Amino acid sequence: MGEPSASFPTAAPKVRPVRKRPLIQKQPAMTRVLIALVPIAASAVYFFGWRVLAVLAICNAAGFATEHLMARQRGKPVSAACFVTCWLYALSLPPTVPLWIAVVGLVVAILFAKEVFGGFGRNFANPAITGRAFVYICFPNDLTGRFVPAFRGFPGGLTKWSFQALEALPERLAAGGQAVADAVSQASPMWVGREFGTDALQAAGSGASVRDMLLGSIGGTFQPPGQATRILTAGSMGEGCAVLIVLAAIWLLWTKTANWRLMLGGLGGLLAANLLFRNVLGFGATGEVSPLIWQLSAGGTLYVLVFMITDPVSAPKRRPAQLAYGLLIGLLIVVLRWRGVFVAAATFAVLLGNLVAPLLDEAADAWKARKRPAADGARETTA
Repeated sequence: MGEPSASFPTAAPKVRPVRKRPLIQKQPAMTRVLIALVPIAASAVYFFGWRVLAVLAICNAAGFATEHLMARQRGKPVSAACFVTCWLYALSLPPTVPLWIAVVGLVVAILFAKEVFGGFGRNFANPAITGRAFVYICFPNDLTGRFVPAFRGFPGGLTKWSFQALEALPERLAAGGQAVADAVSQASPMWVGREFGTDALQAAGSGASVRDMLLGSIGGTFQPPGQATRILTAGSMGEGCAVLIVLAAIWLLWTKTANWRLMLGGLGGLLAANLLFRNVLGFGATGEVSPLIWQLSAGGTLYVLVFMITDPVSAPKRRPAQLAYGLLIGLLIVVLRWRGVFVAAATFAVLLGNLVAPLLDEAADAWKARKRPAADGARETTA
């Protein structure tokens, strides 16, 4: 037998360091959307008080916890889009919404409109608008009864927690520190315009002029003929200042964050529908189609056109379908406000658009396939 072979020391195999999975997935486009929402959130604090930040904080906490619980089962981080959903949803709520209702809607938005379908990029509907529709339908009294007037004049709500008492309204209503919830019935400008006409509200000299609606400083009172005085309330926290929403749209388009076809299609559909029904067909009387400036500046229209229909996941992917999608939603906003029961027509218009988005993509593909043989035949004939 031969001598045993000498053993030589071998180098230890190199062990590659294990990269720790990030807790949050970076998405630059989502970061730009959050940047666009910061001024709108700041204006909400100015108009409604510091409670706005409490609603934002609890929605972000609930949204992060819900997505983290689901995403870790797939070995994935929490997407930055989660926080966009939280901000969009929170800012679509009334300023004095009960915090537990805000949490319920946010959990529904993340869990049932996104995570059950596989997480980011797989949701069939806009999660934020889904959560808002859920709480609007399930808790209508808590939602519609929680709209309050905006604080008007400097420093606005910067020295207030929330608009809980009527100290900013005329003395005849503020006597005794009467609470908003116990006061005379409330009404938004959209509801008043629909029930009594926009001209009556403008003539009343109340805090719901076009200027007030564009800036978000809606407040004061309105007394319909033969009825009790109503408190004029502003809308949701994020829909108030139309000027800031327009500036956000410019930023999102300039940075190529939002798809201009979706935004332009929605605006074009609303303009065309308003022109057709009000000016061409003559449905412009009280209780019918409101004036164009009213459609744009009230009811969260611009907020939806800029932030909701531009969701790249729930919108169509084909270019012609994107324009058709926006046109459909704009048309539905006008029709549902006119003929529907709910004033919050923009919410349901977006959800209906989400449902038909895949069909619009299929129609665009079918149209393209139909045109291709015709083009090939024309080339063969020319040859």
